[in-house]
Amino acid sequence: MSRIRKVSVILLTVVSVAVVVELFAEQGTEEPVFSIRKSETQIVLYTVYRGPYESIGKPIGELYALAAQKKIIPRGAVSLVYLNNPYYSSQDNSGKHCLTEIRIPVNEEAMQQAGTLGQMTDVKMLRPIEVAVMKKQTGSKDYEAFFSELYGQIVKAGYRPMDNAVETFSGNTMSGDYSRMTSQLLVPVAKINSGNN
Repeated sequence: MSRIRKVSVILLTVVSVAVVVELFAEQGTEEPVFSIRKSETQIVLYTVYRGPYESIGKPIGELYALAAQKKIIPRGAVSLVYLNNPYYSSQDNSGKHCLTEIRIPVNEEAMQQAGTLGQMTDVKMLRPIEVAVMKKQTGSKDYEAFFSELYGQIVKAGYRPMDNAVETFSGNTMSGDYSRMTSQLLVPVAKINSGNN
């Protein structure tokens, strides 16, 4: 078996195991569609991708390949940080202006390789922050409506967004069909102080 084929098999196995683990974890607890909660400390392997969302599968695969090559162990589902607004960026027909940070949660030992993985790719620790969380309903592919609903719920709850939205995928990711994928959108938020207008 060629080396590329072996790496591909390893990557597929790692992604499948991560998705199955995430699905079993989700089955134990039924979460509300929208909530405000504290995120957990997490170490991620990440890279920045510029281009159309339809082509993001290749850099995700390359990031998993890098993890395998560097003996970095994935610890959960892939996340996408939308560094610019996905709706307005996708209006540009080429999609070249979509800027996305791809993140894979990894083992703690990966921090030893921080700063050594090349241009636009690294390992970092994410500290706990308050986030608004909204689950995407399976079958939904209208992310403009999804974003609008989430930001509306944030304001209604008395919060304001503080940073870019993060989408974490937990099921049907191998299908390549966004409408079939299960995910949740997380936005860092801060409580609006009613005394300071």
